[in-house]
This record gives sequence, structure tokens and C-alpha cells, in this order.
Amino acid sequence: MANGKSMTVGEMVGLFLKDDAPVRVDAFDGSHFGAADAALKVRITSPNCMYQLLAHPNEIGIVRAYVLGDFDVEGIDYADPYPAMRAMVSMAKYVKPVTPVSMARVTAGILSHGFRRPPVPATEGPSKFARIKEGLLPHTEKADSETVSFHYDMSNEFYADFLGPSMTYTCAVFENEDMSLEDAQANKLRLILDKLGLQPGQRLLDIGCGWGSMVIAAARRGVRALGVTLSKEQAAYANEWIEREGLADLAEVRVQDYREVPERDFDGISSIGMMEHVGVKNYRSYFEEMFKLLKPMGRLLNHQITISHDKPDGKPGTDEFLDRYIFPDGDLGAPGFIESCIHDAGFNVVHQENLRQHYALTLHHWNHNLSEHWEDAVRQVGFERAKVWGLYMAACALNFELDGIQIHQFLAVRPDRAGHPDGKWYPLRPWWKA
Repeated sequence: MANGKSMTVGEMVGLFLKDDAPVRVDAFDGSHFGAADAALKVRITSPNCMYQLLAHPNEIGIVRAYVLGDFDVEGIDYADPYPAMRAMVSMAKYVKPVTPVSMARVTAGILSHGFRRPPVPATEGPSKFARIKEGLLPHTEKADSETVSFHYDMSNEFYADFLGPSMTYTCAVFENEDMSLEDAQANKLRLILDKLGLQPGQRLLDIGCGWGSMVIAAARRGVRALGVTLSKEQAAYANEWIEREGLADLAEVRVQDYREVPERDFDGISSIGMMEHVGVKNYRSYFEEMFKLLKPMGRLLNHQITISHDKPDGKPGTDEFLDRYIFPDGDLGAPGFIESCIHDAGFNVVHQENLRQHYALTLHHWNHNLSEHWEDAVRQVGFERAKVWGLYMAACALNFELDGIQIHQFLAVRPDRAGHPDGKWYPLRPWWKA
């Protein structure tokens, strides 16, 4: 309460932002905060925004308000909200410390208008607790199948709208910032295959193969490639692509859990953007499974998003927005921990590199593509989900730029303990073109 009256939204904002903050907030109750000519203009269009933030004073509250249109930014491109997000991040130095008094005043101001349970976007998935209550224990085969379907089995056409012709949903590798996305994705596949060093006739297993771009690239080199995915949509697309390319004698994609692959003695394994779904507590057993699938002197290339720093409580994981809207049960580990798990599974780790800047560039391309194909994306998955994907990709680009997350490639070899005095092991130094 202020002067015996309910607080306006503008007054509430003033409790948390300094007066000279370069932002204009216009609220549904006719109140304002900040100068009218501020470059960043925010609109709070409905009381539901305040109730969302009261119920969840964290990222879920603001995401719900944004997705439902109760919170908006003037001039924002829903397919590419990166500029608005970058502007809001720059506001951090103008934020006042949150105190029990300020929180109590805001709570009282909101509740003076009565209690209201705010709506939940249709695109939001159940919480981790709710999934467990339904028997979906994280990273069991049943749960993995459900969560992969939640993310990938929407519309292949929707993914094509922002991934482009390569249908490659992982970090590209750029020779320079002017390189096209398609060339950078082809460069990434080339780099991985060169690191694995596979020759025509040798066998590759691609775990979490997506829409088949790695399997196709390997088969074009004469490598016999098997891809596995838990997404029926992806597998159907990949096998149709293999048929169009005339590569059915060399390539196959199955709907199959990596733990159920019956074959052994692969010459190489690629795991590209798969580990985010595995669960940090399962890393050691995952790499032990890879060890069993490879023949002696076979190579593993693991390409995955990592966290820049171990979490203070030692418990890796992902944030609530990603868990409910994007990657249920997603999990990220730090690069040092991942390398230790590969090593402890019996591998020799021979090379690792951080491609953080490359993923930020990749995401900027995806946001741009989504903007270019926005109307079709909305037709494919609906306005809410398309809006969520624009937010998700822009937020990830910003997080890579701020070094909150990174992406690493680890190259490892299953050693042959017999030794090789004739030098037939692997070259003394990296053998691939950077």
C-alpha cells in the first residue's frame, strides 16, 4: 500500500529498478515507470503478469507472462527476441537489492485486488515432480522415449523452417563469421568424420542421430552407418532421405534406444548433441556402453553442451524453463567431469576443444531462419510454441556469449592393451584439418 491506496504497477517496478534505469514500462493500469524516450520499452498488458510473478518470482513467472502476451517488449521479433534480451541483460546494474520489505509491499499491492490463479500456457509441460509422480523416472527408457517425443515429434517441417536444408540440430563449425550456416554444418560433419578417421567399408554408429545428416555424410564417404533415435518423426525423415540419396545399402536409421543396439565392434561412434538427454549421473555408464560397442582402437567422438562451472551444490542439471518447455530431464555437466567419465570408462582421451562461439553463431542463424519462415512455423506448431522456440534459441545464444554454457568435442580411443610397437595406433599429433 502507498499513501493508503493500492500500489500502481509503475510504483511496484520502482521498488526494484533505480530511477535512472534506461527503460520505459507502461502498464495496463495506466501507470508508468521511466522516461518516455527510453530505447527499451516494456508493456505489462494484463494483471495476469503480476499474478504470474507473484506465484513464480523466477524465470517461469516471466516466461509464462511473455508466452501468453501479458508481458511484451515494443518492436520485439518473436522469432528472434535476442536484441530485446540483450537490452534487458544490460539493465542488471540498475536493479535494486530485493528486500523482505519490498517483496511484502508488492505482494500486498497485488493481493489487494484479490487472489487470482494465473493461466498456464498450453505449451508448458509437467514439472519434474509431476513426471515422477506419473512413473516417468528420469533417464529410464520409458521416460527418455516420452521426453524425446515431447521435443522432437512436433513437425519435421517446423524444424526445417529454422534448421534449413541440412536438418542438423547441433552446433555448426564456422571458418569465419561470414560462412553460411549450410557450409558451417557441412564443415562440422566433415570435422567429426575426419577426427574419427573412418575409411570406406568401416562401420559407424551415430547415437541420437536426429534427421540423419551424420549418417548421410558418412555413407557418402562409403562408410557403413547406423543411426539410432527415439523419435519416430526423425527416423521416418532420415530413412526417406537415405532412399532419395540412393544410400540404402550403406545407411540405416532405427527407432531404438542406444542401450538396445545388438551389434558390436563398430569402428567409430558419434554422439552429437545426445548427452544432454542422458543425465549426468549416467555419464559413466553411457561411456562404458560406448566402450563395449567399439572394437579395440575404435574411436568415439562426443559432442555436447556443457556448463562453464560446476554448480555450487555439486548437482548438475538444467533450468526450469528448459525442463518444462524444451528438454524435460535435460542435464548438463562440466567439461572436466565429462572427460573424467570418458577416461574412467576405459578410453584414452586424445583431444578436446571448446566451440562456444560457434554455437552462438549457429543459434543466430536459426533465429534468423525462424524469422524468415515465421508464418509457416506458426502454421506447423501454433503461435505459442513458435514463440517459445524463438525465446529458447535467443536465450541460448545469449548464454553462450556470456559463457554461462559452452560446447565441447571430445575424441577418445578404445585402447588395445596388446600395444603396437610398429606404431599402428593413431598419429602422434591431430591428423585432421582444423
